[in-house]
Amino acid sequence: MTESPADDRRPAENARRESAAAADLGGVANRIGRTNRSASSDGLEYDVVRTPVLVVGAGAAGARVAISLAESGLEPLVIGKRDHGDAHTTWAAGGINAALGSLDDEDDWTIHAADTLNEGHHLNDSEAVELTAREMPDRIRELEEWGMPFDRTDDGAINQRYFGAQSYRRTCFVGDRTGEAMLETLIGRARDLEIPYRENVMVTRLLSDGRRVFGAAGFDMETGRGLLFRSNHVVLAAGGFSALYDRHSSRDDENNGDAQALALEAGARLMDLEFVQFHPTGMVGERYGEEWDGRLVTEAVRGEGGRLYNSESERFMERYSPDQMELDARDVVARAIGKEIDAGRGTENGGVYLDISHRDADYVRERLPRMVERFASLGVDITAEPIEVAPTAHYTMGGVDIDFRTGETNVDGLYAVGEAVAGVHGANRLGGNSLAETVAIGKLVGEHVATAVDGSDAEPAVTDEQRALAEREFRSLASLADADGEVTPTTLLEELRELLWDRAGILRDEAGLRAGLEELEALRDRTGDLRVEGGLTSRSFEFAVDLSVSLTVAEAMLRTALARTESRGAHHRTDYPETDPDWRVNLLVSADEGGLEIDRRGVAEPSDPVREALAEGYELDYHHLE
Repeated sequence: MTESPADDRRPAENARRESAAAADLGGVANRIGRTNRSASSDGLEYDVVRTPVLVVGAGAAGARVAISLAESGLEPLVIGKRDHGDAHTTWAAGGINAALGSLDDEDDWTIHAADTLNEGHHLNDSEAVELTAREMPDRIRELEEWGMPFDRTDDGAINQRYFGAQSYRRTCFVGDRTGEAMLETLIGRARDLEIPYRENVMVTRLLSDGRRVFGAAGFDMETGRGLLFRSNHVVLAAGGFSALYDRHSSRDDENNGDAQALALEAGARLMDLEFVQFHPTGMVGERYGEEWDGRLVTEAVRGEGGRLYNSESERFMERYSPDQMELDARDVVARAIGKEIDAGRGTENGGVYLDISHRDADYVRERLPRMVERFASLGVDITAEPIEVAPTAHYTMGGVDIDFRTGETNVDGLYAVGEAVAGVHGANRLGGNSLAETVAIGKLVGEHVATAVDGSDAEPAVTDEQRALAEREFRSLASLADADGEVTPTTLLEELRELLWDRAGILRDEAGLRAGLEELEALRDRTGDLRVEGGLTSRSFEFAVDLSVSLTVAEAMLRTALARTESRGAHHRTDYPETDPDWRVNLLVSADEGGLEIDRRGVAEPSDPVREALAEGYELDYHHLE
């Protein structure tokens, strides 16, 4: 990873952002909440922004929460680290799950829930799973009504494709750009509702006394000016932490664990951080260049019939999963690829081959246009030749512990939703369920928060104590921006990513995890010698903030992985290779004065209809594709 010029955040890019906002959003960009200038007794200047509800994160989950709030008559403020519309949701390409029965009328929400529980190795929050599965047919119809251009069957129904470990064709899609199309649709709806938002803002601290949240502190990434957001209701929708790994499918400057670190420091609990999903097919190979290393090759390639081969031209999934083949659960396929590579049957670049050239070329171009276009730009025709892939860190099942009926954490006024939270996916996520969770649970959380807002929340006063908390944060940020040591933030971030890939990757053991914790502490010690170049508006400073967040979440993840002495889902311990029934518990992480505390909590059983679906033993038969 290389740092951008340190003097600012690139004037040409800023101009593009401003013109795009003006052209696409018709003036809504200026509606950024009730803002006043303020200054501390020692002359520290910052802005105070009051809003009844602050939504931190502008992807699908944050947008859907805000839509529910606006439809309830409120005016929330949505803030994001990037341009409005440029959220991680756009990277979810393959599809979104709902038991519509467009092609398989036997499917229903109970089977969707059963598949989700099986994929999650029964660590899921069963209520969250059932809420998602029941809600999704209506949420798909809602998106359709708002203009989402789903692919259609010959008779005009919303088309559905196979996705890994799903009993039926349940995944609705827009080619291989489903997340992008969905976010465009949600933003269009938010624009119609004139929901205020503020882009290019980083929140670095929640204002909290450990029992209640009062808002947030952060800074404008374009100007460097401090921002105090005063609100009695804060919704975290800021994603996961997969970018903590050396090979990952996110951009380096997002999914660094912002939501989890903010919640933990505010007094909220985290849950199941040991479960990190390594997607089986990330790009790998010198042919593609460093820029594309780890970038996702959507599961839709396998959903449309793509096959995996090792360097000896063996279709190796026949050994590992003869019934479900390439469409077995993601953790199964990722470990199979890892084993082939470890056995010396990988490519020279440390991958395997994914091949869809046996399908009709026009069909591939129709169903996978973005994949065809991406690889064509790199000189590869996927309709005629295989591509190289290897597992990549893609999604984090762990996150903030919430009540899924309300989105509430154990801190009053603090809510969370989307990849920021744990619960729906258990120990491993079913492909197509990430987008589903954002709109299904996002709607419900928004509706609940709307009922919690009262008249006094519209224009909340700012107390001296709240100002003091925010001003302390602003001074801390200014001190970090002035750091003039010898080591750059990107150097330490790269070392952290290598550390986690080596010590807490697809395969783990006690010795490696303990060594990882020791190496993490040594790395943390080196932050005292940090050098930040370019001040508060530089990429160097942004990465320095990311580093602080990432270190917090990395420690929690390593400690929970060490504590869970079994293998389950995406968490595979070579020294404890079996799944232990006694470990069907969630691990809760909280902060105390002595560090991190880890507790256990049992998992509730699903409802009778879902237990019946589980007993039926539904599962995908890959050979329907052939």
